[in-house]
Amino acid sequence: MLDLAKHSLLTAKEDFPLELIQQVKTPCYLINEDKIEQNCKILHSIYAQTKAKILLALKAFFLPSTFPLMAKYLQGVCASGLFEARAGKTYFQKEVHTFAPAYKQEELKAIAKYSTAVIFNSIFQLKTFSKLAKSVNPNLQLGLRINPNYSEVQVKLYDPCQPKSRFGVLAKDLSLDLLKNVDGLHLHVLCEQNSDVLVRVIKRVEEQFEPYLRQVKWLNLGGGHHITRQGYDLDLLLELIYYLQTKYDLQIYLEPGEAVVLNAGVLVSQVLDLISNQGEVAILDTSAENHMPDVLAMPYRPQIIDAAEPYQLPYTYRLTGITCLAGDVIGDYSFANPLERGQKLIFTDMALYSFVKNTTFNGINLPDLITFKNKSQITFKRTYTYQDFIRKYT
Repeated sequence: MLDLAKHSLLTAKEDFPLELIQQVKTPCYLINEDKIEQNCKILHSIYAQTKAKILLALKAFFLPSTFPLMAKYLQGVCASGLFEARAGKTYFQKEVHTFAPAYKQEELKAIAKYSTAVIFNSIFQLKTFSKLAKSVNPNLQLGLRINPNYSEVQVKLYDPCQPKSRFGVLAKDLSLDLLKNVDGLHLHVLCEQNSDVLVRVIKRVEEQFEPYLRQVKWLNLGGGHHITRQGYDLDLLLELIYYLQTKYDLQIYLEPGEAVVLNAGVLVSQVLDLISNQGEVAILDTSAENHMPDVLAMPYRPQIIDAAEPYQLPYTYRLTGITCLAGDVIGDYSFANPLERGQKLIFTDMALYSFVKNTTFNGINLPDLITFKNKSQITFKRTYTYQDFIRKYT
């Protein structure tokens, strides 16, 4: 069986050349456009074979300089609110599907203007705002999120079907009359999962929502599909799409975020200091709290090139962040040689859900953001300054 973590590390070594790593100032997110294009080609193959439309989830990755590249292969974006919807229309210039748990009336008018589809989360919001949204944009498609009350997501933080979930309408609360002006249904119950899980989800959806699937024009299967991961069963996904299209005459949408930029970015950091306190501790110029928030929230342990699990290699260190938060700890790692002050460490798979969540807590600056292609050709660079920090508060 393929060791995905080992495969990811080997791929990262090839995709992020040491010569380029040595050039960048730390901390820095380094994004490989060639890797993004490779992922997009896999996703485009789904559209080419089935006409199922693929939308980039902007909540996972938002970098307009890369949108022209992505727009060559994907059919649009999905947004989570006004700013993403506006940016999606402005920079991606294709379909924009917007979903939020609830909308403010004053924002919905603008959202409807920028979107090709607006998806409501509740019957109340659908009834209250659908006419307003259509008055702004008569061509707007209306959708409703459903909750099949079934998921296989293990981490509660990411489970949209947990008890008392605020996401989606239950089957018992729907009627055919209620959906007479609704164009499509939306569900999102996966998180980094394979297509076999989606098959079981769709079985539950059919059991509860089959009459409604026959009434609408499209079905959005949400995100969380690990399509570009090594070993993903793409044939099974295609089979499921064909099945839904044939049985219900539906336009199918998928809205991956992670899959679009999987293994396409790294976070380059530097060891600032080394301390011994019942074990060896390294203080880095990056932060789990500020720059890798899912490390603390999920939690999870990011991979580092040339590092291993604690004590597998001769020298084990606890890697910690630069903030004053006592729990700003990235994790314990082992190395073949002792770490040195000034040494660079490379965290892999850092394009997704990373810089989109960054903060300047403690007044700590944001990492540089650099994209490149052809191994070394830098295509975009964003460096943040004190003025960026202070503008947020003045």
